[in-house]
Amino acid sequence: MINYLKKLFLNDETSIKSFADNQQMEEAYDERDLGVRAVPLDKIVGSVGRYRDFNRQFRLKKDRPSSRLEKVNEAFKKKITLPPIILYQIKNEYYVLDGNHRVSAAKKLGYEFIDARITEFLPSKKTLANIIYNEKSVFLSKTELPDTIELTEVGQYQRLEKQIEEHHAFLSENSKDHALFSDAASDWYKTIYKPLTTIIKNSRIGYHFPKRTRSDLYTYISIHQWERGKKREYGIGIDQLIPKDMEEFRLKMKKLKDFELPEMKHWISAFILIEVKVGKEHEVMKRLHSFEEIQEVHFVHGVFDLIAKMMMKRDLLSSDAEIIGQFVHKKVRKVKDVTKTQTLIPISSMEKKPLFTH
Repeated sequence: MINYLKKLFLNDETSIKSFADNQQMEEAYDERDLGVRAVPLDKIVGSVGRYRDFNRQFRLKKDRPSSRLEKVNEAFKKKITLPPIILYQIKNEYYVLDGNHRVSAAKKLGYEFIDARITEFLPSKKTLANIIYNEKSVFLSKTELPDTIELTEVGQYQRLEKQIEEHHAFLSENSKDHALFSDAASDWYKTIYKPLTTIIKNSRIGYHFPKRTRSDLYTYISIHQWERGKKREYGIGIDQLIPKDMEEFRLKMKKLKDFELPEMKHWISAFILIEVKVGKEHEVMKRLHSFEEIQEVHFVHGVFDLIAKMMMKRDLLSSDAEIIGQFVHKKVRKVKDVTKTQTLIPISSMEKKPLFTH
C-alpha cells in the first residue's frame, strides 16, 4: 500500500494517457472532423503515439531527448506563431497526434488554450453515458450551440431539438428573413433556455434534485409547461414567470426590466492580462480600446504586456463567467497579434470616487 501511494502521489514520471487504450475501452472508431478550435489545455490528457515520453504534467521525462522541446520553448518565448496542433477527441478528453512538445511548452508557460485541428472518435460501447454523449454530439452538431447543456437521461436532447424546430418555424413565419436553423438555435438558447435556467437557479429548486443538472430541470419544466400543458407548481417565482406558451415566455423575458430582478447585479467587471507579439503593444492597445466593453488598457512590464479592464452590463440571460468568457474568447483572443490571455474576476471590490473630475 505504501509503495502504491508513493507511485500515485510522488512519482512524477507516471505517463500520460494512451489514446489507443481509451479508444479500445470506449470502442470509439467512428470519426468526424470538427475543424480548428481553441481547446483548454487541461482537457489534453494523453497522446496517440508518445504517451510514454511525457509525465502526468505533460513534461518530458528525464531520460528523453529535449532538443526539440527547447526549440519549441524558444519559439513560444519569442512569440512566434506556430501552426495548430492535431488532436484526437474521445468524449471530453483530447489526445495529441501532432504537437506534443507544443502542448508541453504551453502548459509549462501557463497558457489556458491552444489552437488545434480536431478529429472526434465517437464511443460505440453501449453504456448509458456513451448513449447520452452521442445524442449530445448530434445535438451540438445540428445546433452549433456551446457545449454547456448537460442532460442525464436518454432522449432528452431530441426533445430540446424539437423545441428549437418549433422556434425555428415561429421565427420563419414571423420574420421577413428566413432564419437558419443554427440562428434559431442561438436565439432559443439566448432568449428561452438561458432565462429559464437562470430562474431555476435563483429559485433554488435544484436543491431538491441533487442528482439532476440545471439542464435536466429546464427540460422537465419546459416539457410539462409547454409541450404537455400540464399544471405543475414549482414555486411562486417560477409559476409567475412561466406562461403556458414558449414564445409568450420569450416575449415576457425580452420585456423584463432590471428592477424586477433586484438580486441581479447591474454591472460586472474583470481584468484581462494580455501577452502580444513583440513590438505590437501599442497597435493592440488601440484595437482593444475600440471595444465598447474595454474601459482601460495599460502597457506594463512583466510576464504580460497589457492589462485591460472590461465592464459589461449583466442581464437575466447569462452568468458573470459566461459573459466574461464569451467576450474574452470571441473578441479579445481574436485581436490580431494577441498570443495569450489570462482573466481575473474580482470576488469583491472597493472603489473610491475620483479625486478630480473634468
